[in-house]
Amino acid sequence: MSNKLGRRTTMPPRKTDGPEPGQAPYFVRSSGRSREAPSADGTARRQPKTAPAAPRRPPRLTGRGGVLLIVVFSFAGTMIAHLASVTTAPGLAFTIACLVTASLVRPGDLLSLSVSPPIAYFAAVVAAESLLALGNEGFARVLILGLASRLAEVAPWLFLGTALVLVIAVFRGLPGNLRTLGDELNGRE
Repeated sequence: MSNKLGRRTTMPPRKTDGPEPGQAPYFVRSSGRSREAPSADGTARRQPKTAPAAPRRPPRLTGRGGVLLIVVFSFAGTMIAHLASVTTAPGLAFTIACLVTASLVRPGDLLSLSVSPPIAYFAAVVAAESLLALGNEGFARVLILGLASRLAEVAPWLFLGTALVLVIAVFRGLPGNLRTLGDELNGRE
């Protein structure tokens, strides 16, 4: 594609599917049509337009929203594990968060979500263990020991949650995202 000067450009052509020049956009009524109906007292009143019922789509998360959901669930699971002495709570919360986010994230954000769960869990555990270590005499020692023990006991759950994200993402369109990324990096698109 080249411009008026014959130079090569990469910008796509401008979309032309808008209103004609001098015409109102599709969502603005022209002055000739109105949806007013007379009321019981003879004055005109507006009737709301009823739209046909559209099929309900499940809610979609952005990639960042999915990562934040994993962080929040993992933080809550770690705090529950400490307060209630339930050792499986952080791993179970992480795995459930991974399932939910892999199912609800937008297909275009699957690539960023597929690499984020372990990092998101680590951020949540650092925040939770820092909060739990506050007020102790050896803050750094308590924090490091808490991180090491928490990461060691949750490692199998981390593998499971990350594998579930990858498997679900493959079926939801991750290979297409990888192809698009490769095309963009190689200058083909």
